[in-house]
Amino acid sequence: MSLIRGTALQGFGDLVRELGADPEELLRLAHLDPDGVGNHDSYLDYRGVIGALESAARVTGAGDFGRRLGDRQGLEILGPLGVAARTAPTVGAAMASIEKYMAVYSPAIAITVTWAPGEELARFEWRVVAARPPAHRQAAELALGVSCQVFRLLAGPSFTPCVVRIRHQPLTAVEAYQDHFGCPVEFATGSYGFSFPVSVLALPLDADSAVHAVVEEYLDTVAVPHSMSTVENVRRLVRTMLPTGGLTLELVCGQLAVHPRTLQRDLAKRGTSFAALVDEVRREEAERYLCESEMPLGQLAGVLGLSEQSALTRACHRWFGRTPSRVRAQT
Repeated sequence: MSLIRGTALQGFGDLVRELGADPEELLRLAHLDPDGVGNHDSYLDYRGVIGALESAARVTGAGDFGRRLGDRQGLEILGPLGVAARTAPTVGAAMASIEKYMAVYSPAIAITVTWAPGEELARFEWRVVAARPPAHRQAAELALGVSCQVFRLLAGPSFTPCVVRIRHQPLTAVEAYQDHFGCPVEFATGSYGFSFPVSVLALPLDADSAVHAVVEEYLDTVAVPHSMSTVENVRRLVRTMLPTGGLTLELVCGQLAVHPRTLQRDLAKRGTSFAALVDEVRREEAERYLCESEMPLGQLAGVLGLSEQSALTRACHRWFGRTPSRVRAQT
């Protein structure tokens, strides 16, 4: 299971309804919670998102469904990652922030911006890094559309790629692609992405260095840098995935690209276990929410990945020797 923020499907319901279909039915068939769609604080199964997009295109007959949905999304779907980009000093710095922290939005996908010294064109690429992804043509076209929207917001509304590259064959008339992206489009290429003038990266933004530093500091607390220790990697992934209610050892191992037995052995060498780390993080998050918020206890149980409020009560007795309400009252 690979996750992505609920904003990945922002605008999905409205577009599907406009095209004459039932979005709730499509989401149900993809095993996605409609309440999570459009919500940055919710997580969706990325495979389910891929399935919902493919189904929507098939049911509505809109081969350009992903491109249409991309027109309704932009930098705002990235949440605090978008804030980091907006407050960066240049377009290049903004894209570097997005590239560095993309796993905060979804560890299932990645972007890169590359260029060679002396060359006039830079290259943007988008890819799925989750293992064995299903066919994701609509998701890829959605991602390319949103990426162009992000560049237009940062570099100015006149931004247009020089050429767009798409791995699959065209899903609609080639002319429709060219009209949509405003440039030539190549198909059956080795990657998804586009080329653009490297000079775009040097364009200045309305930078706010103080806000940028604060947002990146926050992103550092929720991202999973490869240089971190195994224990810290697991703890941060657990903290991110608890609210999904589907946290498992296999899920975390999938994000870290390690076999479950390998991770268990590694944690054992460090004197801990996956279950112990989950319990530690759950306790820390419970204490933080109880001390710093008035979140209803039933909602807090869900945020902690617990099945019901009574499970939270039992856990608080074990952790703190008192009920959640008493913990909150004594802070």
